[in-house]
Amino acid sequence: MVEEQKKMKNGSKLLIDALLKQKVEMIFGYPGGAVLPLYDALYDGDIPHILTRHEQGAVHAAEGYAKATGKPGVVIVTSGPGATNAITGIADAMSDSIPLVVFTGQVLTDGIGKDAFQEADVIGLTMPITKNNYQVRETKELPRIIEEAFHIATTGRKGPVVIDLPKDITIMEAAADIEVKLNLPSYQPTIKPNKLQVKKLMNALAVAKKPLVLVGAGVLHADAGKELVEFITKYQIPALSSLLGLGAVPTKNELFLGMGGMHGSFAANMALTDCDLLINIGSRFDDRLASAPKEFAPNATIAHVDIDPAEIGKIIDTQIPIVADAKETLKEMLKIETKCIDTTDWKKLNLSRKKLHPFKYDKEQKEEIKPQKVIEFIGELTNGEAIVATDVGQHQMWAAQFYPFKNEKQLVTSGGLGTMGYGVPAAIGAKLGCPDKEVVLFVGDGGFQMTNQELAILNIYNIPIKIVILNNQSLGMVRQWQESFFNGRRSESVFETQPDFVKMAEAYHIKGIRIDDPETVELALTEAFKEKGPLLIEVMVSPTEHVLPMVPAGKANYQMLGVD
Repeated sequence: MVEEQKKMKNGSKLLIDALLKQKVEMIFGYPGGAVLPLYDALYDGDIPHILTRHEQGAVHAAEGYAKATGKPGVVIVTSGPGATNAITGIADAMSDSIPLVVFTGQVLTDGIGKDAFQEADVIGLTMPITKNNYQVRETKELPRIIEEAFHIATTGRKGPVVIDLPKDITIMEAAADIEVKLNLPSYQPTIKPNKLQVKKLMNALAVAKKPLVLVGAGVLHADAGKELVEFITKYQIPALSSLLGLGAVPTKNELFLGMGGMHGSFAANMALTDCDLLINIGSRFDDRLASAPKEFAPNATIAHVDIDPAEIGKIIDTQIPIVADAKETLKEMLKIETKCIDTTDWKKLNLSRKKLHPFKYDKEQKEEIKPQKVIEFIGELTNGEAIVATDVGQHQMWAAQFYPFKNEKQLVTSGGLGTMGYGVPAAIGAKLGCPDKEVVLFVGDGGFQMTNQELAILNIYNIPIKIVILNNQSLGMVRQWQESFFNGRRSESVFETQPDFVKMAEAYHIKGIRIDDPETVELALTEAFKEKGPLLIEVMVSPTEHVLPMVPAGKANYQMLGVD
């Protein structure tokens, strides 16, 4: 009896099937010769595809989607320049632990290593900036590789995974019913905390006179905001946040001292200086928070909860290391009933510092629009509920300081890599991932000009985000450093001429308005936020404003500039 012939599918169909199995909601990408078979399979419409206008934009949009939803972003780009254009976004995702699966087209298998047209060594280029990468050599391996890629991207310390896809692999056929069994014995991230170490931490809390909790992005990645707030409330422990940890504790929570570090609050940075127990949950002690590691939290016992063992002790000596998921660790911490020393005076000290030295700006002057006022007022207009996307620079820090964050996954920004051009596509991805939430983008006039071609997507896909350009006619943060540390020599940091951003918006069939009157800025913003569709709002803000406070690079957290 002749054995029944197996059903076969080409690599492109197998890939689509694998993505459907992973419940992929949308793909961001840009076609080219090496991925034409794959795009032909996408034509059937099983998974929506968002056509960005640049490969960097595709990856940033996928990052925005992933940050806002917690789900992995998926990207397809072609070979050679398509892949190399995606590298900035991949590196950005690696820095911020964002789950992505990026498919890069590749030349035919026989042409690899022979300098074929539009060939690039994607594996060599991306190895240092990915959690893992693959080059597919047989079509039948595709389902297994994709299963592994999604698992690796979304577990442990999350991050980007690249799958390099030779064109012939997407054309050749393999069995359609290949059984996939996940088998990664060398990849077993530790999720559950060591209970003895958790007990050690809680014993340290019992005798601490000045305890403090540092909140990092790991709390958000673990969806642990509820447990975190319950923990600090139960023991009345003051908390501060890294930039990427904002939203885990609502800004208006009385125990929250604000963001710490280079542009952090006086209360947060002084608490770091004075605390005797620092419980770091999900922050990697980066140099924007700990600019002078030898002087960081000098009086404190350090407890560090992190899912990545490589981060424990890398920057700051740690006495109580806990390698585990933040949510699982907080659950264990909450199980242990601990009688603590009365820390009322410590709490009062931090609250008094918070009231005495809040983030501030000159609210009395009427000659120019203050960017802080714009962000603060938009916070009121949106009731602190909007997803806030930013580009990178002064406006990013003002958003961190003045927007009243309430929720997890509310801030979509580039932290570790600090990528200008991130904002526009990331905001688009965030809105596509969370269509029922209001999305506001704060962007500078510098970063906006790096990826503004993605405005085309707003009208085509009817994506109703508010883009607020805080136009100070310069590379604001570069200019600030030059004015502060380079004798005011503004070398190539001021734009002598600029395009008409309102007309640019209109060219992309988007409504644009310009606000330049300090007397009517609140009224103009109120009317603007009544608009239902996509809107670009250019606000002409002070061209000389600095972000303050500021801890100069290499200085200790208590050595802040700009504090009364």
